[in-house]
Amino acid sequence: MLAPMVAMMRMPIMAQEASRQMPWRGETGRAVAEKALAAVDGIFAAQMSMVGSMASFWPEVMAGRMPSVLNGVAVERSIEAALRPAGRTVKANFRRLSAKG
Repeated sequence: MLAPMVAMMRMPIMAQEASRQMPWRGETGRAVAEKALAAVDGIFAAQMSMVGSMASFWPEVMAGRMPSVLNGVAVERSIEAALRPAGRTVKANFRRLSAKG
């Protein structure tokens, strides 16, 4: 829910940077780099979550439960894990940009 607020807080800074000789320095470059890093972190977290779910397949079967890989719980956990890094980044950006203003 903080993502639109962070985008609005960044717009004046990025508009000011656009008039410079090197527009990719400062906040614009940081924004692009953070997006790429959050995407990679999210993909890695989702994959590791799925690996954990696959590793628990046979123990769940032996315990008489429906494996999380088959009932959709693994995908749900994977999506939550994928979104967590982006959420941390947005919160950190909100705190940092709030302190600037």
